[in-house]
Amino acid sequence: MPRYLSLVRIDESAAPAGGPGPELMRRMGELIEEMTKSGVLLDTAGLTPSAEAARVDWDGEKASVTDGPFTESKEVVGGYALMQCKDRAEALEWTQRFLKIHGPEWRLACELREIAEG
Repeated sequence: MPRYLSLVRIDESAAPAGGPGPELMRRMGELIEEMTKSGVLLDTAGLTPSAEAARVDWDGEKASVTDGPFTESKEVVGGYALMQCKDRAEALEWTQRFLKIHGPEWRLACELREIAEG
């Protein structure tokens, strides 16, 4: 079965202060449990804010490191889910369910990509 990576993109400047509240965490926990029991979810996690990140660029000769936050980026990757689904439609369904559990105060997007095998 194909694997899919859902990258959760978030505008950190518009995110609720303090991050996800207890009710959202409860709903997320329920969805994660359902996905795990169904065998779809292989791994998932949220990421620390971009202020704690570093970007490493390669110019063809040397690497340079830039510490976050990255002011030129409106949206950053805030988390991910690694799923194994029967097809793209199933992966899209799970991704949409994840987005729908967030309240109206959240503005999120998920980039869903199939993992190239072999």
